[in-house]
Amino acid sequence: MRKTVVVALFAFTVPCALFAQGTVAAPAAPSPLKRTMLQTKALISNPGREAITARAELSVGGAAPRHTHSGEEIGYVLEGTAVAEVQGQPDRTLKAGDTFFIPPNTPHLVRNTGTVVWIAVSTYLNELGKPLATPAPKP
Repeated sequence: MRKTVVVALFAFTVPCALFAQGTVAAPAAPSPLKRTMLQTKALISNPGREAITARAELSVGGAAPRHTHSGEEIGYVLEGTAVAEVQGQPDRTLKAGDTFFIPPNTPHLVRNTGTVVWIAVSTYLNELGKPLATPAPKP
């Protein structure tokens, strides 16, 4: 019984001490952005590029991190209200029924300013083999 208590105490104390010292990372907060890939197809008319269609859901009060795409983003808002901050353009409010266009390699982010999840469907005309999004530094 004594060994069991000592082992149990050790098993609890060591991880707690490591966590308190920063050795073990705290669980990451869930991302406010959920992206669901709907389709990816190589473009026949433009070799070296692909069309990616994705649904984005951005939680209330959440912001997609500032990022770029290697090709154009053409989108349609299904639900909610958000503000798009696109480098070189004035901020723009995007609500259900609005469309938007983001040029290639242009840093941008979207912030949900509404009271419901912001949902949009976008098609990206990216370079084949490049990641969908690449983090962009703050201005």
